[in-house]
Amino acid sequence: MTADMTADATAGRTTRTDTGAGPAADGFPDLDLARSSFAPAFPLPDRTTSLPARPFEASPAAAAEAVLIAAAPPADLFRRLLADQEGEAALLAARRVLAAFLAPEGDPAADEPLPEPADADAVAAYVGAARAELAAVLTPLRTHPDPEVRAAVLRQRAPLTLTGGCWLDTVSQAATQPAEIVGRLFGQHWLLQGEGTAEAGLLGRRRRALAGHGVFLPAVEAAAFLDAAGARPLTALHAAFHLALSRLPASFLPEVVGVHYAAHALGLDELLLGSEPMLAESDVRPVLAEYLALTAQSPTGDEDRRRALAAVRLVVRLEREHTAALAELAAWHDGLSLDAKVALIVERHAPHAGRQHRAVRLGARKLTDWLDDEHLDPAAFVREFRTARQLRPGRDGGPCRFLKSIKFGGPMFGIFDEREAAVFAAWARSVAAGEPAGADLVPLTAGDEPARAWSGRLASVEPADVLVREPGPTEDHRRFFHRLVNFERYPNVLPAARARAEAGLAEAEILFEHGAGGLLTDASYFDYTPEALMERVERIYRDKLVDPYEPLTEIPSRDEVVFEQSTYALGSLIDGTWAHRVGNLGRRHRRSDDMLFSIYADEMGRGDMAKNHITIIHKVLASMDMDLPHIRQEAFLQQGDLPDHLYGFSIHQICLSLFPDSLHHEILGYNLGIEMFGLGAMRLHEIQKLRRHGLDVSYEEAHLSIDNFSAGHARQSAEIIVAFLDDVRTASGEEAAVQGAWRRIWRGYASFAHFVEHGLVKRVRAEAAAEAADPARTPADLVI
Repeated sequence: MTADMTADATAGRTTRTDTGAGPAADGFPDLDLARSSFAPAFPLPDRTTSLPARPFEASPAAAAEAVLIAAAPPADLFRRLLADQEGEAALLAARRVLAAFLAPEGDPAADEPLPEPADADAVAAYVGAARAELAAVLTPLRTHPDPEVRAAVLRQRAPLTLTGGCWLDTVSQAATQPAEIVGRLFGQHWLLQGEGTAEAGLLGRRRRALAGHGVFLPAVEAAAFLDAAGARPLTALHAAFHLALSRLPASFLPEVVGVHYAAHALGLDELLLGSEPMLAESDVRPVLAEYLALTAQSPTGDEDRRRALAAVRLVVRLEREHTAALAELAAWHDGLSLDAKVALIVERHAPHAGRQHRAVRLGARKLTDWLDDEHLDPAAFVREFRTARQLRPGRDGGPCRFLKSIKFGGPMFGIFDEREAAVFAAWARSVAAGEPAGADLVPLTAGDEPARAWSGRLASVEPADVLVREPGPTEDHRRFFHRLVNFERYPNVLPAARARAEAGLAEAEILFEHGAGGLLTDASYFDYTPEALMERVERIYRDKLVDPYEPLTEIPSRDEVVFEQSTYALGSLIDGTWAHRVGNLGRRHRRSDDMLFSIYADEMGRGDMAKNHITIIHKVLASMDMDLPHIRQEAFLQQGDLPDHLYGFSIHQICLSLFPDSLHHEILGYNLGIEMFGLGAMRLHEIQKLRRHGLDVSYEEAHLSIDNFSAGHARQSAEIIVAFLDDVRTASGEEAAVQGAWRRIWRGYASFAHFVEHGLVKRVRAEAAAEAADPARTPADLVI
């Protein structure tokens, strides 16, 4: 449920101003002001195939930092894009990554036959042929007789396996909903996310499949993930492309469609894992077909089709590159002699050896000097080690001193894992048997040639659509709102968005002391326990939302009802936005993440556009003759139906949504406030008024139902907080940490109440001002 009207929101309708603040001068609603200027209506269904082209605005400092991020070593680039979904520089680095990958030079796939205009069946034939070609290479790797080689291949593939599908993480957002193609993509995203249970989703299934093959890796977001996977530079670069697309899906909607189809149609991860796909080619082809059909009706259709098909070809190219790298990796492992395997183990452990070997010598040098050498030659070390006394069999014919030292009770026990210990044992037996030395360890170079090419492009690419300039002022609420909705194109708005969010949260703390006086909320602070939270929300539900309800005996005029609805409308047009960036890749490890993502999915109809709340509100507004442009369009800057003085509520909501990591606690509290607001007397009164005038009540009824306090969003929102704080308590073991997290959560709730309870906030501020002016006065002396 969204709200752009407060308890006294009918204070006035305003004209278009630069500040977006203040009611009409006489404080009386001017019901004839709507449509003060013409703005073209936004039609349903939304057949959008790409968003309007415009530059990416970047502040000078962030633009310079983005160059460094994109040119960093591949592993560092991957880690930065994964860890940072809130920073301006990271968004701009993602733009540079996409510029490098989406316009590759010398692409061999670009010359392959893919007829233009290609329909979905022709694309499927092209991708199917590529799959058959790649399967011929990958199938022998999946069935390789050596389990170590199979595991090495799967580990190397894991960064792509476990980032697959992330390009859909935020394809649903205020700028893209309710586009038909976005609904189709989000419906498949909901499925891939396990329909609200991450472990049942694509990545959970793939992790279990990897474990079934003996491949156990840290979480994708862990600092050690790439190292544990042994990720080659090419693997990290391809995974960085996945992440970059996930950061800018609205701006690259045609590419998202193409990548989504090609990745699932090729299905190489399931082929390697030997598992069934969650989305088969037959599931994704209809989405591609629908998109291509939509491009035939779009003014940008030809270009959008070209972009989508180029993305298909790019995925085929990338998968050919990676398949070749996996084959090269397997061949390298096959070619390792025992001596080379020992050298590889030495190379892996030498940096951590320290200086505890004291006087132990290997040949003419101390062992410590060997291992402390940053230019260690592992092959030379192994050659010297073959002749060392530590490798000679015991006088009783038993194991050599080195093997004894790595067994339980020995000074080196626990340094090497079971596989490494087995390699040492086999090597020691071969040396004792007098077998000649095997081939020296040669460097692994799998995928390095294409990786160098991609890195070179990343270091040199200069996207032509990046406009470097400082962000403009934020006093004009309409323009600020426009930039926030289109934040992918305005990364330089992020610092102002954070400042606005923090300021709103700080101001809201005034209700920690005075919130009990709210008409529809109670933001007064209390110490958290699960029972105390449930008691508070129950009391708000009963005392402020439900019990006060009595049917209206007088119904306002149609014009008044329509105006009142216009005060809600802007918030309704961004319904769910507060949660749209929660639970992205690397951020689905808490129960609360799944629960909040499920609420967002409900708001978006889980891909069913008839149930999509943005679709519903557009239909409702059209029934009132409010035919608005889409909020992403520049034409919305000129809309004349919605009052300016209530933009602040929607601005605050979007600002919160842009910081899903650092303001996660506050988003949970805000979610509670907004979901409870969908209940009770105010909602029932609106339905009564709309019905009296024959206006559409579907949006009001949808929220009255889905937000119910028995098992709906209102109840779930409280349960999300309990689940989150349970995890805080488990992780910290400290009640102080729980209360600290709780204060932040309740601050988020208060920030919602702060916009709803204008009358209360006004009175409290007036009392504070009067007291500051005359400390001798008491609140009872103040007449408002």
